Amino acid sequence: MKQVDFLVIGSGIAGLSFALKARNYGNVCLITKDTVQETSTRYAQGGIAAVMYDPDTYDKHIQDTMIAGCELSDPEIVRITITESTERVKDLVQWGVDFDKTTSGRYDLAKEGGHSEFRVLHHKDETGLEIQQKLYMQAKKDPQIEILENYFAVELITQHHLGVIVTKHSTDIACYGAYVYNPHIQKIEAIAAKSVIVATGGIGNVYANTTNPIISTGDGIAMVHRAKGLIRGMEFVQFHPTALYHPATRPAFLITEALRGAGAILKDLRGNEFMQKYDKRGSLATRDVVARAIDSEMKISGEDHVYLDARGLDKFIFFSHFPNIYSKCLSIGIDAAKDMIPVVPAAHFSCGGIYVDKWGATTIKNLYALGECASTGLHGANRLASNSLLESLVFSHRACEHAAQRIKSVTFQEGIPLWDAEGTVSNEEMVLITQSVKELQSIMSNYVGIVRSDLRLQRAFDRLNIIHRETETLYQRSVVTKPICELRNMVGTAYLIIREAIKRKESLGLHYSIDYPPKNN
Repeated sequence: MKQVDFLVIGSGIAGLSFALKARNYGNVCLITKDTVQETSTRYAQGGIAAVMYDPDTYDKHIQDTMIAGCELSDPEIVRITITESTERVKDLVQWGVDFDKTTSGRYDLAKEGGHSEFRVLHHKDETGLEIQQKLYMQAKKDPQIEILENYFAVELITQHHLGVIVTKHSTDIACYGAYVYNPHIQKIEAIAAKSVIVATGGIGNVYANTTNPIISTGDGIAMVHRAKGLIRGMEFVQFHPTALYHPATRPAFLITEALRGAGAILKDLRGNEFMQKYDKRGSLATRDVVARAIDSEMKISGEDHVYLDARGLDKFIFFSHFPNIYSKCLSIGIDAAKDMIPVVPAAHFSCGGIYVDKWGATTIKNLYALGECASTGLHGANRLASNSLLESLVFSHRACEHAAQRIKSVTFQEGIPLWDAEGTVSNEEMVLITQSVKELQSIMSNYVGIVRSDLRLQRAFDRLNIIHRETETLYQRSVVTKPICELRNMVGTAYLIIREAIKRKESLGLHYSIDYPPKNN
């Protein structure tokens, strides 16, 4: 059985930055269910928010974050994240990340919806890809970091696997490692670890339309929930207002909010601006407001999209700052310098997730959660644009500090049993999985989307119960494969979203119910 000091599950900015720091305190094994490069991080276009120059201040960034989060964000967590932002950006620069600069040598900061100042560092419109590549280059040459691609974490190992009864009320649950699918031998192995770091990314694929890569199936959240860890805030799913409308493309191509920050305007199919009807900030309102406004306009018109008009942008700015967007649009016959861009909201980011404290520690001993799968309390009811990459960096750093202090006092758990596959058979009907995925995505998109109601949520809950029973029966009798595990995790994640949405008897941030109109209406 493999034994490692740090087992990192996930290879985005959270997992890689943790690994690059933890390697100073022990050996690191990083597993990823696809290639290292296939993460949500690589698709992040806009950038990373941080206070760099006057007239911006930490207080301004803190206030913007609290306002965006509908005052539901944890003030201490917001303060920690924002005040540590400058140092964490310096970490990225030290690892080789090349942020755009002006001719004077200062960082070329952008401004996005909800921000009161220019504070978003970027690398053209491929910031996430730049970060992903530079961190991976550092990690793959480090002898203290072992990277296992196409390995899939199936379950976290706790006392439950040693025959001890564990419930959600247990206060002494501990994590000893994970059961991991090894693609080379096509079997599940146990990896023992002193600290396990879940950095598995988002949940977008529980919806039919998402900007997330197909690997974003809520794996970490579902695993921690099954291990009886605390999950919170799952009702707050952020839909990015402007994904490129092109039904043949999955994941949906993201049109960064920075394009609106540069002056692009949302318009209806007749070419009329409409955002001023919904918010005085117009096209630069926060994402929850913009997404609901677009949803409303689509329902009024009966059309499948609205337009983003970038024709008024300075051509040099467009081509130099957003070359990837221009190229993508051109590839499907849209010259964004001359034509309006068809856009539609798409599931984009989970503001809730695995509950963690200010050190990234979960309610399960020796287990940390970082990045989108974690709920630090930073985002509250709605994420401020470009705060998520920052959150990953800040809490990866803090989690490493916490785990490093404890690593010498933690011992490997003895007696971890082998994975029991007795009685299982190969599933020869993939349609049982693929059809359940389609049903699940349809339920979530139609009933648990941008605008909700009590009736829709209850209907979603009832339909999901049927899929849950069918999936668990199939899982128990099947040889474990990635598709059945992903379906199981998607069902578990969808259940958590619906459960929390039903409990939330108010419209707040990203959870908007027609049965509970906002109090300020």
